[in-house]
This record gives sequence, C-alpha cells and structure tokens, in this order.
Amino acid sequence: MRKALGPIWAVAAKDVLLELRNKEIVLAVLVFSLIVLVLFNFAINLSPSNAQSVGPGVLWVAIVFAAVTGLDRSFILERDQQALDGLLLAPVSRDVVLIGKALGNFLFITVAEAFVVPAFAALFGVDILQPEIAAVAVLATLGLATVGTLFAGVAVNTRAREVMLPLLFLPLVTPLLIAAVQATVEIAQGGGWAEASKWIGVEAVFDLVFVGVSLLVFQFVLEE
Repeated sequence: MRKALGPIWAVAAKDVLLELRNKEIVLAVLVFSLIVLVLFNFAINLSPSNAQSVGPGVLWVAIVFAAVTGLDRSFILERDQQALDGLLLAPVSRDVVLIGKALGNFLFITVAEAFVVPAFAALFGVDILQPEIAAVAVLATLGLATVGTLFAGVAVNTRAREVMLPLLFLPLVTPLLIAAVQATVEIAQGGGWAEASKWIGVEAVFDLVFVGVSLLVFQFVLEE
C-alpha cells in the first residue's frame, strides 16, 4: 500500500497542478453551484417555517449538479491530448489511477463546498455550520468523487460523454444524496449526532459498498 501512495499522489497532484494553472473546474463548479442557489432562492417561496426542511435539498442539488460539471473533465484532458494511453501504460494498477483521480475530484468538490455551504447558510438563513455537517459533507463527497470518477471513465470513450455521465451517475448516487439531505435537515433543525447519525451511517455504508465496487470494475472501464 505504501508503494501505491506515491503514484496515487502523483495522479492527484497532476490534476491539481493543471487546475491551479487554468482554474477551469473550480471556477465552473463554484459559479454553477452559486447560480443554482440564487435561482432556487427566488424560485422557492421559503419562510422560516419551511427553510430548514426544504433548504438542505436545494443545497445538495446545487452541489451534485456542480460536481457533475467538474467530474465530466476527469479524463477529458488526457483524452483530448492523447495522453490517456500513456496513463494506462504506466507501471501501476488501474486502482491507483482511480484513487488518484478520485482524490483530485474529492479536493475540487470540497473546495466548492467550502464556499457553497456558507453561501447557502447566508442566502437561506439556515444554520448548518455545525461540526456534524463536516462528517455529512466528507462522506457525501467521497461517494460523489469515487462513483463520479468511475462513470467519467465510462463516458470519456462515448460520443455523447456530456450526456452519458449524468445519466449514469445521478441515478446511482440518489441514495447517497437522500441520506445527505436528511442528515442536513436534522442538523438544520437543531439535532445533533444522535439525530443525524442514522443518515450518516447510510452514507458510510454507501461509500463502503460503492468504493469497493468501483475499485473492482475500474480495470475494465477504460478499455476501448
């Protein structure tokens, strides 16, 4: 495992370095998620009585739609620059490529959440800036990044890759999003670990199952 840490970080660091140079993914994710929040803020007639129950759904819709925007580019740069074959010919297992790519996507989504969650709290007047929300966000982001990276690898070899990724990705992560929304509702309504723990547990089980499945099937994903 220690031998794999270097290649994993090399794959993730490459994506992070490219993003630091052009800032395309983070800017797209931030702008898209903030636009979704603002539109929902005007479209939904929120009141103090329903903001705590409706608002968390808006938050996670914004996050997952924005995540799709970033996940779509997971393998596109390698594909467009004809570097994908070189990545696959590297003397490391495909699992390393998946974990490294997923780590990069995890970091991108986390940066977006660090801006979106406070913006949501300010726009909707919902106090979710509690320690429990960190656990909810980390587990949700882990699942989104891993499953999203897997399906980004599937979609990159298709002609309609911009359409294929959401079609494959969104139905599968629906249980994870439901758990994240419900846990956030509990936190917004003043509940602590006791109230949110069952939904956090659902997130943990989802991650355990689908991270494992992703590692098993990824070796077949990027084949032509």
